[in-house]
Amino acid sequence: MDRIFLGKEALAAETVTRQDLRRYCTRLLPGVYANASITPTFADRTRAAWLWSRRRGVITSLAAASLLGAQWVDDEEPVDLNFANNKAPAGVRTHRNLLLPQETAPIGEMTATVPARTALDLARSGTLRQAVARLDALARATAVTADAVLELARLHPNLRGVRRVSEALTLMDPGAESPRETWLRLMFIEAGFPRPQTQLPVLRDDGESSFFLDLGWQEVMVAAEYEGDQHRTDPEQYRDDITRLEYIQSQGWTVIRVAAQMPRTEILRRTRLAWQAARTAGRGTAADAPIE
Repeated sequence: MDRIFLGKEALAAETVTRQDLRRYCTRLLPGVYANASITPTFADRTRAAWLWSRRRGVITSLAAASLLGAQWVDDEEPVDLNFANNKAPAGVRTHRNLLLPQETAPIGEMTATVPARTALDLARSGTLRQAVARLDALARATAVTADAVLELARLHPNLRGVRRVSEALTLMDPGAESPRETWLRLMFIEAGFPRPQTQLPVLRDDGESSFFLDLGWQEVMVAAEYEGDQHRTDPEQYRDDITRLEYIQSQGWTVIRVAAQMPRTEILRRTRLAWQAARTAGRGTAADAPIE
């Protein structure tokens, strides 16, 4: 029995009985079942939506991004399908958008939008911050470029939300390793700081390899790092982080460490103080300074 399957097909193939469907399977969508012993993932729900469309739907938006390797997609997100059906079940959203031949491709058995078209749909959906975080994750997974997305956008001038696409793409950065790093980068930009560089390299003492800082400003040697739960709960990583940070600071860097629930005002205050100290030490120029 497949992990996710159409009940009619399984009955016809005699891999399950109707009693099996009732006792040992969970109905995910009309006509689509899963083994009751599993907890369906977002990938399972995506396959279920595609099967519900009788394999005719094209997977788009966040579901396509997840298939393409993007991380940080919430398992509870709805699955978007380009499929002509106005009565989608709960957990599935259907659309009737024009998809050109070059905008779709097979992924395994299923068909999904290619990275550029997926990025176009992400860029025009949700809030700007949500769009940029999702674009960051997709760009990190696929190396999709803003130019490729804008080229497609010009072919769809009447697509809903297309006017917002250019702004979202301007802020996209594949160097972000989590949505919280995206949030941190956008916060600095909105506060008037120069756009920070992501994944800043700091040469190790072996002279060949590098440590990497989440984001920061090379010219003033100020960086910010978001500390996720793994930094606190993994003892080995916690020890490595201490050694890594001590070395980076010994090279002249000031690192602003940011944790969950830390007030925005406090993060910005600490970062401005670090910039002021760098300027006093002769690093950076007036043109580099954040707007007060």
